Amino acid sequence: MNTFSSPKEFKETCGYEIDNFWYPRVTKIVEIKAKPALYRFYASMNNFDEGERMKQKSAEEGTLIHETVEALLLGEHPAIPSSVAPSIRAFEEFTDKNSIQVNKEFVERRLVNFEERYAGTLDAIAVIDGRVGILDIKTSQEVYRDYNLQTSAYMAAMKDIVPELETRWILRIDQTRRCKKCGSLLRSKGGRDKVRLNWRNYSSRTCVHEWGQMEGEVELKEFPTWHEDYHAFLGAKKLWEWEHIDWLKKVGYL
Repeated sequence: MNTFSSPKEFKETCGYEIDNFWYPRVTKIVEIKAKPALYRFYASMNNFDEGERMKQKSAEEGTLIHETVEALLLGEHPAIPSSVAPSIRAFEEFTDKNSIQVNKEFVERRLVNFEERYAGTLDAIAVIDGRVGILDIKTSQEVYRDYNLQTSAYMAAMKDIVPELETRWILRIDQTRRCKKCGSLLRSKGGRDKVRLNWRNYSSRTCVHEWGQMEGEVELKEFPTWHEDYHAFLGAKKLWEWEHIDWLKKVGYL
């Protein structure tokens, strides 16, 4: 559980001030949900501080990919850092084959749901295969179901502003090295190397790996229905409010 030194710190950490009213942020609300993969990550560390440092470094690397991809979607020509070049090359190859069009007005767009009183920042609203939807960019090793809570909150907040909005996508971008012998994958992120064995190849369990060049990977996954996820998000919001009720009273939200 987060601890805060003052109402000011709570407000800055957990939400946005919009038109003289403070709203909790979608990404902070969904943190209330249990995340077993994150718990396993911390359990594998020598101590909590080491986990926090690695998590922060991983977030910085993800932000680098995120910002470069957004610039490319806007038709810009950003410098591509060598550390994330494989991811960006894979993204460029993907968009050569799959058209993704975005409106600059809806890239990094701040949004507010006045009725349910929350705010957020969406990555983009895109047109893919002739359909309009929320596009959320992730740099994780897989598409987690938790992302549906976040994107459903964005759908609910934007559906009246963009009436043609009909779906949502997770665009996952990552980079790994593949073993030339067994097909296992080596993922380097946050200063840590993690091997994902190729369970289809029994020899991967004992393989003396020979890693190939770093390669990017891109996955676009669609989630067209969102109302059930949104009900779950509102449930998470209620639990988050219960968890932080004292601070929410102090800042005038409750």
